[in-house]
Amino acid sequence: MDLSIIVVNWNSADYLKECVASVEQNTTGITYEFVVVDNNSAAGEIERLRDLPPSVKLIESGENLGFAKANNLGFRNSSGDYLLFLNPDTKLIGPSINKMLAAARALPDAGVVGCKLLNSDLSVQLSSIQAVPNIMNQVLDAEYLLLKWPRCSLWKTAPLFSNNANPVKVDMISGACMLIKRNVFESVGMFSEDYFMYAEDLDLNCKILDAGHSNYYVGEAEIIHHGGKSSSRQKVSQWTVVMKNRAMCRFFQKRRGRFYEWMYRAAMSCAATGRLLILAMMFPYRDKEWVKDASTKWKTILKSMMGFQVLPIEN
Repeated sequence: MDLSIIVVNWNSADYLKECVASVEQNTTGITYEFVVVDNNSAAGEIERLRDLPPSVKLIESGENLGFAKANNLGFRNSSGDYLLFLNPDTKLIGPSINKMLAAARALPDAGVVGCKLLNSDLSVQLSSIQAVPNIMNQVLDAEYLLLKWPRCSLWKTAPLFSNNANPVKVDMISGACMLIKRNVFESVGMFSEDYFMYAEDLDLNCKILDAGHSNYYVGEAEIIHHGGKSSSRQKVSQWTVVMKNRAMCRFFQKRRGRFYEWMYRAAMSCAATGRLLILAMMFPYRDKEWVKDASTKWKTILKSMMGFQVLPIEN
C-alpha cells in the first residue's frame, strides 16, 4: 500500500463524503486506503458515514479522543508506506496528493510535506505554513498584518505568495493536510497525546525537525480547506479560543519550559488588554456586532491567559 489517508471526523459527514469523492476523482496511479476515525459523532452522523464506499475503513471510537489520539488510532489501523493526515472538511483540486507524494519520494530528508490550503472562496489560507511559534509571532498573529507584510521573516509565509514550482523548505506545515513517511512518523513518537486538540501538529513538526528531517511546502498542490466547520458559532467564540490558547501554553511549556510559558501568558494578557481598549474606542464607528464578537474573543483570551476557568473542557 503506497498511502494511508487518515481522517478524524466529528459531525462532518457531508464534508467527509465530498472529501472522499474528490480524492477518488483526482488521485490515480497509486494504491491508497482511507481510514476514518469517528470521534463519537451524533447517532445520525454515524449512520450517514456508513454510506461511505466499502474501501473506507470506519473506526468508531465510542468517545471523543481528541485529534492527536484519534489520528494515532487511525495510524495503528493503517498499512501505507506513507501517511496523509487530512481534515474531513477538505476537497482536492486536481492531483494534489500525487504531487505531494512525488515530492516526498524525491526528497531523502523529507519530514512533513504539505500543500497550499485555500479557503472556501479560493483565497490562500495563511495558516498553510508558518514559522516555529514564539511569543512575538503569536502576539502579532493577525490576518491584517500577515496580508500587509506577507514576506516578513516573523511569519515565514513568503512561499505562499511565490510561484516556485519546486518544493520549498519551511518550518511548520498545517495539520489540516500533512503527508509523512510511515517510519518517520513512528520514529518521532507519533502525535503527542497530551494535546486534546490544537498545537499537536506544531509539536509533530518540531519533533520531526529535531530528528534532522526537513518539512516541505509544495505550492503546486492545492486543497480547499473549509475550516472550522466541526464547531458551532458559540464554540468558536469561546470554547475553541480557550482550547487553542491552552494548547499553545502546553506547547511552550513542553518546548521552552515553564518560565517561557509564563512570559507567553503575560504577553498575551497585555495584547488582549490592548485589543480590548482599541475595540472600545472603535465601538461608535464600526459595525457593532463585529466589535462585540471581537471583544468576546479577546475577553476570553484574557481570562484564559490569567488562569480563570472560562469554560469546562468538553471531551
